[in-house]
Amino acid sequence: MFPATAEVIRILRPRAFIVENVRGLTRSAFADYYSYIQLRLAHPELVSREGETWGDHFARLQAEHTSVRSDLQYRVVPTVVNAADYGVPQQRWRVVLVGFRSDLDAEWSFPEPTHSAAALRAVKMDGSYWDRHEISTPHRGEPRPQRLFECPLKPWRTVRDALVGLPEPTVHGSKRFLNHILQPGARSYPGHTGSYIDEPAKALKAGVHGVPGGENMMRRVDGSVRYFTVRESARLQTFPDRYVLHGPWGEAMRQLGNAVPVMLAQIVAASVREHLDLADLRAAAKNRATRPSSTSASVM
Repeated sequence: MFPATAEVIRILRPRAFIVENVRGLTRSAFADYYSYIQLRLAHPELVSREGETWGDHFARLQAEHTSVRSDLQYRVVPTVVNAADYGVPQQRWRVVLVGFRSDLDAEWSFPEPTHSAAALRAVKMDGSYWDRHEISTPHRGEPRPQRLFECPLKPWRTVRDALVGLPEPTVHGSKRFLNHILQPGARSYPGHTGSYIDEPAKALKAGVHGVPGGENMMRRVDGSVRYFTVRESARLQTFPDRYVLHGPWGEAMRQLGNAVPVMLAQIVAASVREHLDLADLRAAAKNRATRPSSTSASVM
């Protein structure tokens, strides 16, 4: 995927790009390959030679990184993020690589988190979370006595938050909500206990041989479980309800499991757009400052 991405960047020469992938890339076993990806995206014109392995290409990129001045270079900012920290009702850790073309005056860093686990604990402790969902005391989950404190961020959004307004699914589906059909057969087993309703969901997964149950399953306060419907999963990925997925349940869930949360993508893209606009303003101001004056003085 990454060589193809670098080739597209080489051809299109975009002012900026955004690439997303799994957090597993940051494991120590993949350290060299992760560094190679960043250099490959930073220098898309330094393509691999015929028969050259990625390791040999990586060594050449390292050697030429500081000495070669390619016509096309990018400043690449790598970040590991949890989508839950940005309002997505799902703990979805991902690597995001953002690159700005080197000819742009754009100093960019990843947007600061807007939500936190601490804030969610606080609203549970003060009761406002339960009151908002009209949950009676016996169904408020296990109490966790902790000292209350003021948190500057918003609470993590939970599964219950995401599913507000959706009726309990049936095998016949819903006339009002598309893709909201009960999928029977969910069961809990060690290591696969589902996503607790009053926490952000576990990361939805596409699965290799079918959909994995534990990650794509909801666990209620009483411990009972059921599969998320396609509509519920789309909400966990922050897709709007008007977005329709086609095909059987497993195929639709595979598409959602491979998707980037819409809200996270929007936050990153909006920040990149803002910095591109600022770069344009700075460039325009610089041009005005260096432009010769239209008036001339005569020397007597």
